Amino acid sequence: MTMEKLLETIKIVNQVPQFLEFHNERLNYARQVLFNAHDKILLHNFIQAPSPSGIYRSRVICSKMIETVEYFPYKNRKFQTFKIVENDNIAYEFKYLNRERLNQLMTFKGQADDILIIKKGFVTDTSIANVAFWHIDKWLTPSTPLLKGTTRARLLKENQLVEADIRLADLKHFSKMAIMNALIGFSPLANFSLIF
Repeated sequence: MTMEKLLETIKIVNQVPQFLEFHNERLNYARQVLFNAHDKILLHNFIQAPSPSGIYRSRVICSKMIETVEYFPYKNRKFQTFKIVENDNIAYEFKYLNRERLNQLMTFKGQADDILIIKKGFVTDTSIANVAFWHIDKWLTPSTPLLKGTTRARLLKENQLVEADIRLADLKHFSKMAIMNALIGFSPLANFSLIF
């Protein structure tokens, strides 16, 4: 049995943790697969918002049980440029605390804001977010993400995204890109550039 620690990052707005049901589902699935834990953790029992107002990032570190919960003021980051990085061996099926392999890929980003990871010819994720691309009349998200993020899961459930196989060669056909995760939500990028 692996002892790898898991991480959930939750956005808190004016003392309200956002979309906890999706975090609960992902965390409990990972705990079941990795630790054979069949009890359910309900994150609202562990999260105490630090202030009556504002936006915070909560980091929940967990193995079989919750180990620590931390809070940080949320700082918005801007993303416009993405370095294409190909790696056929990267795996990040669960949201692990240890991001060493992703951090190694980040060393290739150069002056870009982030990387866009290609695995076996297919588009996956950036280092911190799932992605989507506008095609004709809908947002397509790769069917090959490294991590099935909570915002991605929610938007798929709401039929706001459509899963598709997106190959590296397909990227030139898209005029719009969006990134998404629990903190930034769904964020279409006004201007983006991919660096090959």
